[in-house]
Amino acid sequence: MNRLDVLLWVVVPYVCISVFVVGHVWRYKRDQLGWTTRSTQLLERRRLRPGVLLFHFGLLAVIGGHVLGVIVPAAATEAVGVDEHLYHSVSVVAGTSAGTMMMVGFLLLMLRRAQVPRVRQATTRTDVLTFSVLAVVIVTGMWATVIVNLIGGGYDYRETVAPWFRGLFLLSPAGEGIMAAPLVYQVHALATMLLYAVWPFSRLVHAWSAPVGYLRRAPIVYRRRSSAVSRRRPRPTSTPDFPPTGR
Repeated sequence: MNRLDVLLWVVVPYVCISVFVVGHVWRYKRDQLGWTTRSTQLLERRRLRPGVLLFHFGLLAVIGGHVLGVIVPAAATEAVGVDEHLYHSVSVVAGTSAGTMMMVGFLLLMLRRAQVPRVRQATTRTDVLTFSVLAVVIVTGMWATVIVNLIGGGYDYRETVAPWFRGLFLLSPAGEGIMAAPLVYQVHALATMLLYAVWPFSRLVHAWSAPVGYLRRAPIVYRRRSSAVSRRRPRPTSTPDFPPTGR
């Protein structure tokens, strides 16, 4: 590995991961009021729902596929009877379906943001950067899944990309593996690392704010306004007479 390879596949990933961790701690301590999705639902609702549903359901499926394909070693799946051919077939079908759902949802959301004036005006520079990096991640991921694996016959990224990614967290990054991967995998990996660095300063922090507390919250009692008004003391129907105050 030369200096550029060390910079790309060792230094940059660790810098991005460090920014991801430290940035979240800083954001939580300094900007809890801004820890939100900055939702534009009040500005436009009709076109928001289909895009949000497609994007988030597709994203959950994509994350599940990455956990199985990148974090779980190939030896673990083979130990339970899933050979490489079966894994490849399932990953291509499921990955294409999940990626398509996510990409369509993302396109719908971006078209809405560009075509609805009020939503477009609420878009910040951080949003533009986040959406741009996310677009690169989605496009390269779909290219690797459809063009390389489905049409091109497949590529075993679990022998190159996956060991490098796991090695980052084991403090032994195998840069040689990711260097041997096709260019689209390399761009996808670098774009993902950049997304990690942008994450703490964007609206993506809402991913860690699942409303778990609502499950333990005491029920809220609502009363009708008419019932509350009826319990008030009745107002006098006439104005009392006061003696004249002559001068």
